[in-house]
Amino acid sequence: MNKLTQKRHRSFASDNNAGIHPAVIAAIDAANSGDTVAYGDDAWTSAFNDCLIDFFGEGTHGFLVANGTAANVLGLQSVIRPYHSILATDCSHIGEDECQAPESRLGCQIIKVPHAMGKLPTEDFERSLDPYLAHQGDPHHGQVKVLSLTQSTEFGTVYSVSELQALTDWAHKNNLIVHMDGARLSNAAASLGVTLKAITRDIGVDILSLGGTKNGLMGAEAVVFFNPELAKDFAFIRKNGMQLISKHRFVAAQFLAFFQDNLWQRNAAHANHMAQLLAAKIEAATGIKPVFPVEANGVFLALPRPIIQRLQEEYFFYVFDECRNIIRLMTHFATQEDDLQNLVDALAGLLSMVH
Repeated sequence: MNKLTQKRHRSFASDNNAGIHPAVIAAIDAANSGDTVAYGDDAWTSAFNDCLIDFFGEGTHGFLVANGTAANVLGLQSVIRPYHSILATDCSHIGEDECQAPESRLGCQIIKVPHAMGKLPTEDFERSLDPYLAHQGDPHHGQVKVLSLTQSTEFGTVYSVSELQALTDWAHKNNLIVHMDGARLSNAAASLGVTLKAITRDIGVDILSLGGTKNGLMGAEAVVFFNPELAKDFAFIRKNGMQLISKHRFVAAQFLAFFQDNLWQRNAAHANHMAQLLAAKIEAATGIKPVFPVEANGVFLALPRPIIQRLQEEYFFYVFDECRNIIRLMTHFATQEDDLQNLVDALAGLLSMVH
């Protein structure tokens, strides 16, 4: 059977598996008229830059790239030297899921801090994080330069505004730059009921990887700088990093749709709601509760291995933790309640067969 059609139902593997939002398709189509200057010297990119200032404030500088790994790695490259290191959780995307691109591209070390449900320590965090700075100023040791935060986290959890503020205050007090991997930033903002600015610029983030692909765009991410000094060489870094897109207007057009009428928020809020509803339906039908709080658009469940294998015959999803048989179910802007119910019915049916 063709791999494109072998699963009969909606994928719950990743929000990357979703299609493109119709408004984004329309924006790309509208941009597909006539010729214009390539490499970002076009009206769509200019409008994108205006949108960033509207959303984040004066002095914001944004650069479009094609994927999240590029956004993270090149954004970090703007401030990292080979003798630097980066503090991040031991489940961070930059540390675990980017095929060592940060280390190989930047020549630096990622110091992996034990996480608490995906987060850096948020209680008594100074006691937890201060030891990593013990060798600052000593030329025999690498120097910590960046604190990298992921919002929302790989565990589907969300830092509160106060948690973020405390961590960024600590970082700046210790002369560190704050980077945020915001591949699912929209889901975090929707979960907290705040603006994108409230959990980035307002709390002291310096460099943001702003995700669009997981929230309805075709393949569009942005590196956003809130400190113009950090952005001054990024045009060269992006080109050197093979991420200066020639037909730039089609990426910019996607972000214009993303920002228009708060599509980012509506898509993310829907995805989050579908995750909450899925968790509630599963618990009502099977008694199984999520193993982590459902705060964004992911539901994590511990299931018997035979049930996982049978369910994967019909549904595409990932096993998040092989040792503990924890699966990850992701929702997105196009997930519908019928999709949830079909999955719940299938799971309940399989469980009833083993009891």
